[in-house]
Amino acid sequence: MSPRKLNMESSIYLGSDGRWHGRVTMGVKSDGSPDRRHRTGRTETEVTRKVRELEKLRDEQRAPKAGRVPTVQQWMETYLTTIASLKLKPRSLDDYWSKTRNDIVPGIGQHRLNKLEPEHLEAMYAAMLSEGHAPSHVLKVHRILSRALKIAHRRRMIVENVATLVDPPTVDETEANPFTQEEARAFLEAAAKRSTFVRWLIGVGMGFRQGETLGMRWQYVDLDAELFHPRWQLQRLTWKHGCTDPHLCGERLHRFAPCPPVCAVHKGYKRGCPEPCGKGCTRHASVCPDRKGGGLVFTRPKTKKSQNPVPIPPPFIPPLRELRALQEEERAAAGELWEDHGVVFSRPDGRPLDPRQDWEEFKEILEEAGIDDRRLYDGSRHTAGTILNELGVPLVTIMEILRHTQVTQTRRYVKGRSEQSRDAMKRMGDAFLPQLRPPVQRVPQGPTETRTETTDSRAARARLRRRIR
Repeated sequence: MSPRKLNMESSIYLGSDGRWHGRVTMGVKSDGSPDRRHRTGRTETEVTRKVRELEKLRDEQRAPKAGRVPTVQQWMETYLTTIASLKLKPRSLDDYWSKTRNDIVPGIGQHRLNKLEPEHLEAMYAAMLSEGHAPSHVLKVHRILSRALKIAHRRRMIVENVATLVDPPTVDETEANPFTQEEARAFLEAAAKRSTFVRWLIGVGMGFRQGETLGMRWQYVDLDAELFHPRWQLQRLTWKHGCTDPHLCGERLHRFAPCPPVCAVHKGYKRGCPEPCGKGCTRHASVCPDRKGGGLVFTRPKTKKSQNPVPIPPPFIPPLRELRALQEEERAAAGELWEDHGVVFSRPDGRPLDPRQDWEEFKEILEEAGIDDRRLYDGSRHTAGTILNELGVPLVTIMEILRHTQVTQTRRYVKGRSEQSRDAMKRMGDAFLPQLRPPVQRVPQGPTETRTETTDSRAARARLRRRIR
């Protein structure tokens, strides 16, 4: 009769099936029952190694929890629904969901978390790059997946976060292309012909983000104290289903086959034909009768520093007062059709300006002003920071105006100009040579005869040194 095993001591034995088996006591489950893990192998040595590895994880309190480990798809849905949604801003959460549906789930969604290997991630990233995705897009997918796996590791669902073993693609930072002062004047001259002139004056002259500008409300504009209080921003969010069966809700809009090369249905789509629906498609929430959380929504800025008040340049005050008077006239003309949102920049019926139409108008003004194409961010926020720097404003003050949390972030928004470099080097030259000397007049000489030829032989170099001595 074998002696009784001590508490938490493992057992290894040869089973009736001819294989070796190992039993390891890990503790207790959530329901109070013993948590014993089973390992098997062909030889006693193999099972002993597996048992020792499991015991080591138990002793270091790194052992995964009991139960079936979820797949990557199941865990990403859990992570985004119950964990990330408590911390992320709505627009960021939409972006996480989009990259999860379109990239992570098709690539590695069926792997279980504990079976995920670094090679799986590297193959997915390589496939994304070959499909034409930008390295910055792949890097964002890597960060989302790494964060989700970090939470799973923290909760002892997996032993290791394999995303930390993978090197994502290197991304070159997009170089800013702000307006010069001449281009900024030309842009505002072209924008002055439009009813939205003040919107572009604020964007270019004060460096406000698009969402902050379109979401600005009169109650946060103090014209007497000449202060803006950017407490809200306007964003377009994705609609979400409010029904119990999202797949059935959008049944009439499901399209599982790809469009033909010449598609007549989506010929008016600026971004081309949409991708076919997946097998369990839950999109089309915009037609759900109980839809929620989408459309144009007022949200808080990303950081608390972004809500700091910003001084209004005194020349901007008269155009703002004129805009307010014009808006009162539009309110009276619209009557009952007026939708009061209290926004500074509105449509004739009081609704906020659409961000997409605002972006298209920016492109139109660029073309009218004869300025080469660039991002909206370059023509507003980067332009304000760069011109402030050219005017000699200290970098710390620019940081306060742009409402950055760190001065290193402000340096990325300020682009040095060649004119500044040229002026700096001119002053450097004046410091060394305050008075330029007249050039030395050289007397022209006739041709000279070379008597000694240069050679690479060691003997020739030795003879040359003896002659010099």
